[in-house]
Amino acid sequence: MTEILTVTLNPALDLATSAPFVRPGPKLRCAPETAEPGGGGVNVARAITQLGGQARALVALGGPNGEALRALLQAQGLDLLEVPAPGQTRHSFSVTDEGTGEQYRFVLTGPTWGDADLDAVLDRIDDSAAGNAFVVLSGSMPPGAQPGWITRACNRLGQRRVVVDTSGPHLAAQAVGPQPTPYVLRMDSHEAMELAGDPLATREDSARFAETLRQRGAARIVIIARGRDGSVMADGDGLWRVTAENETVVSAIGAGDSFVGAFVMTLAEGLGAPEALRRGAAAASAAVQSAGTQLCLPDDYARMLDLTELDRL
Repeated sequence: MTEILTVTLNPALDLATSAPFVRPGPKLRCAPETAEPGGGGVNVARAITQLGGQARALVALGGPNGEALRALLQAQGLDLLEVPAPGQTRHSFSVTDEGTGEQYRFVLTGPTWGDADLDAVLDRIDDSAAGNAFVVLSGSMPPGAQPGWITRACNRLGQRRVVVDTSGPHLAAQAVGPQPTPYVLRMDSHEAMELAGDPLATREDSARFAETLRQRGAARIVIIARGRDGSVMADGDGLWRVTAENETVVSAIGAGDSFVGAFVMTLAEGLGAPEALRRGAAAASAAVQSAGTQLCLPDDYARMLDLTELDRL
């Protein structure tokens, strides 16, 4: 299996709880909280590990929250590569309304990074990742990292296959096709609609836009997640669509990260992008059936994989 290194510069100590109801005004008496490691790259590495694969997680940690997060990562048996963060690791938390089942998610910002901090991280990645490794840049970029940093990372990492799943200005900067091109770029449907300036009402619309981004140089493989309608992919060999068997949604936290984990693990095993798309979708469907931030559990994943169908558009 080819080496996988995930990178999380802005991790979080994720707290999850529930309350009989959620509304402004009264004090909300919550159920006992759970604490889990959070952040895109952290969750990708956790998903890969839970599914029986191997991944190393480069994580920036700082302060007491960082110490608590380190303990959780070590308890889960994650292969941890720690780098110092320029401040306290952030919290994020979610509260589920027990009456309606709706989930409210609150994400804090995290510490601000300077150019020297970011250069040091690139040095560490370059020193730590094998020449043919998959390097996963997943989750929000930290405050202080300017749009274009992903391109800078791709340039520094050379022949390593960079997988990008981010949002906001960093995604917008990548969508214009700066060179060098990452290996994979993934986004959700809402992000794709904002970039396209179009509702992308059908899966064919989303697939065509993915191909537009691919031809523009945004990535060699472009994936757009469409929620309950599955995901679409443009990989240079065709346009693909995969179903999403996720009628039961307990928690949406980590579904995208589970997708990326299974997708990259499949590529690292030497299988093709279409099969990786199918397995990624199955992992995402499994993740939404788990409470809190448990991600894709192996039994759920195996069941969803049998139900997940891949089609060429």
